[in-house]
Amino acid sequence: MNRIVYGENLAVLQSLASGSVALIYIDPPFNTGRWQTRPRMRAVQDEAGDRVGFGGKRYRTERLGDGDPDAGGRGYADDYDDFIGFLRPRIVEARRLLSAAGSLFVHIDYREVHYAKVMLDEVFGRACFQNEIIWAYDYGARSRRRWPAKHDNLLWYTRDPEQYTFNLDACDRIAYMAPKLVGAKKAALGKTPTDVWWHTIVSPTGREKTGYPTQKPLGVLERIVKVHSNPGDMVLDFFAGSGTTGEAAARHGRQFLLVDANEEAVTIMERRLGIVAERSDSTDAQVVGGPADAGENDRGL
Repeated sequence: MNRIVYGENLAVLQSLASGSVALIYIDPPFNTGRWQTRPRMRAVQDEAGDRVGFGGKRYRTERLGDGDPDAGGRGYADDYDDFIGFLRPRIVEARRLLSAAGSLFVHIDYREVHYAKVMLDEVFGRACFQNEIIWAYDYGARSRRRWPAKHDNLLWYTRDPEQYTFNLDACDRIAYMAPKLVGAKKAALGKTPTDVWWHTIVSPTGREKTGYPTQKPLGVLERIVKVHSNPGDMVLDFFAGSGTTGEAAARHGRQFLLVDANEEAVTIMERRLGIVAERSDSTDAQVVGGPADAGENDRGL
């Protein structure tokens, strides 16, 4: 059964059966030392406004909250004295939970990726490291003192160094950068991606946006789910955030287990995956040990 579990993830992982999960994707806090938040804005029609919209109408923007935790702002603290020490026992459990052909994806950034890879090599063995995938995007501020950081790192490890799920034919295809060099037939078909994935971030004004800080694009998770698992497999995300992994799994006939200790994340996932379950005819999800009163926790989505 698809489930959302509200609680501390290490305890949840320790309660699960060994070899029960085909694919694990995690997007842990990146240890930025900051309070992670996504400011909320709205546009109100105003002829004296600061923005011009469709049809030449003018709008003013109003800030709905600045994310200040002292003022009850939404988000979470991303600051650890020993980030790798925090992550390692969870990675040990993740390896135990993977099936024989299973894969783990750890989504991280340039601040911690080098330390994380050394730790992952120790836990999984260097032979089980398959790829470092670079997710590149082009959005946001531009530094004038150094090259702007516009990528994240995804470290892919497998339970077995040789036998693992990799359905490349299920992958979406992308455009050639020089289509004239490959001919019209190949250009029309497109190519499979490399270890550099160009994909935009979640649009601040798009329908995909949930408002949760650090939400990752559905397209990136769909690629991982389709290639690295099979229909009916169990997909686990124990830093589930806005629930993108669950939506990607449900859209493609996989089961999901999502874990998060953030009450706001659970609320967003309830709303988001309730819509997904209705659209995809997937098994109803449940919240177990959620933020509501005990009698209300086992509610279907």
